[in-house]
Amino acid sequence: MTTPPDLEQELRSAALRVTRPRLAVLGVVRAHPHATTDTVLRLVREQLPEVSHQAVYDVLRALTSSGLVRRIEPSGSVARYESRVGDNHHHLVCRSCGVIVDVDCAIGEAPCLTPSADRGFVVDEAEVIYWGRCAACVAAPATPHPVPQLPVPQLHA
Repeated sequence: MTTPPDLEQELRSAALRVTRPRLAVLGVVRAHPHATTDTVLRLVREQLPEVSHQAVYDVLRALTSSGLVRRIEPSGSVARYESRVGDNHHHLVCRSCGVIVDVDCAIGEAPCLTPSADRGFVVDEAEVIYWGRCAACVAAPATPHPVPQLPVPQLHA
């Protein structure tokens, strides 16, 4: 577990002022990978009940801009935050329950995947999201989805 002095040093190393909201948000993101903004806000408010929603958004933006936190946004999902940065890892997302887990780079060093045509770009990162169903959802018994009953039209003679 990351201790407050470690968090303080990380903030200072990123040229960020050490504040209670920044320490709390960074600590929550470290402890809860792939947390949504609402989850971060709820958990930070357990430590700092007075912190505003806007303050948490501002801290997440500052931490992301500084490179201490990474923002991911899988298709159809709200933004999520993680503290695993700098290693160009990827994600597995369960289509059923939404769980997100890290998976190491597919091949070698970053960017670990090479586009078929770089069109003049100097590629330094590849972002891959693998979609499927997690082991728990695959093992769960299938629940039949109810078929909606449409109203039967009345025939008039």
